[in-house]
Amino acid sequence: MSEWDAEPEVDEEAGAVMRTVQRQLKLWRESAGLTQAEFGAAIGYGEEQVSSVERGRRIPRPEYLDRADEALSAGGRIAALKEDLAEARYPKKVRDVKRLEGEAVEICSYNNSVIDGLLQTEAYARAVFGSRRPQFTEDDLEQRVAARLARQEILRAPATRPLLSFVLCEATLRRLIGGKMVMREQLERLLEVARLRNVDLQVLPLSREENSGLGGPFRLLKLKDGVVVGLNEVQLTSRVITDPKETTVLDMRYGIIRAQALTPGESLAFIEKVLGES
Repeated sequence: MSEWDAEPEVDEEAGAVMRTVQRQLKLWRESAGLTQAEFGAAIGYGEEQVSSVERGRRIPRPEYLDRADEALSAGGRIAALKEDLAEARYPKKVRDVKRLEGEAVEICSYNNSVIDGLLQTEAYARAVFGSRRPQFTEDDLEQRVAARLARQEILRAPATRPLLSFVLCEATLRRLIGGKMVMREQLERLLEVARLRNVDLQVLPLSREENSGLGGPFRLLKLKDGVVVGLNEVQLTSRVITDPKETTVLDMRYGIIRAQALTPGESLAFIEKVLGES
């Protein structure tokens, strides 16, 4: 999905989950005979925050539910709502991509703009989203960072983890997003992930005379049922590509880009070199 421009969407699925949680929290509070102000004081939140949660204007964070469960002696019933809210917290486009990734047996990614989201550290992701103009609100920014990190579970998912192939343009390694310390941590993360047995990570050097990825970043997800889905990201738009003619072109293009890039072993050495220069 697009690094910056996906706006939050209130869809039926997330809305139904949120309404259920709202009702449960309000019923538990009223059964305990607490006003919103009293309940807020008991869990360390302001009356306005409690009101916003119960009116559906704000999705409660996991710690909110944990504290509510304890204050209302709910025996884990309120804390259990965290699982229902885990994905409803995120924009619909993120949930859709996460589901597709969960069905994939192979994920291929080329990026010449930023490090792929599945590889980003928290600080790097925060810097990427923080660079967006107009700026996200603090809540929106936190929502997107949390969603990005949640997607990374797929890297180490037991048994079901897919094969992952990444080609990063050298520019993504040298662009100082977030500053030198953030980039050092990000390069170290790349070295760590590149050593996972289900991951191939390659670098396409700027010195290459041929680069078939100049058209911009894209991803390919090869699903369990044999369907291939492409994801294309441009300014203000994230496009899901399912037409076999188009996904075949992207698959061919990705193969050429991989051939133009350094081998995984050479790429590790290249990233170590960039890290040493930072």
